[in-house]
Amino acid sequence: MKIPPGQRAVTLGRFILENRSTVRAAAKQFGISKSTVHKDVSERLKTEDPELYKLVKDVLEINKQERHIRGGLATRKKYREIAKHRRGY
Repeated sequence: MKIPPGQRAVTLGRFILENRSTVRAAAKQFGISKSTVHKDVSERLKTEDPELYKLVKDVLEINKQERHIRGGLATRKKYREIAKHRRGY
């Protein structure tokens, strides 16, 4: 059974808030696209639950500020794995 978009937005918002999750992680958890999660928490949630919207918005803003750090760490990990395989470990 499909969840109505408004209810889904609230569920996603609660998940993001409780887990300090990213949009990407929420999308993976619920098996939906990042675009859907973003639309739900940035547009639909505003009308469904304005208080939750404000809290989720703060979490997403923190994630946005930290994304360059996560990207750098992912790149570092990638190249360490490549070097590890080249050395034969």
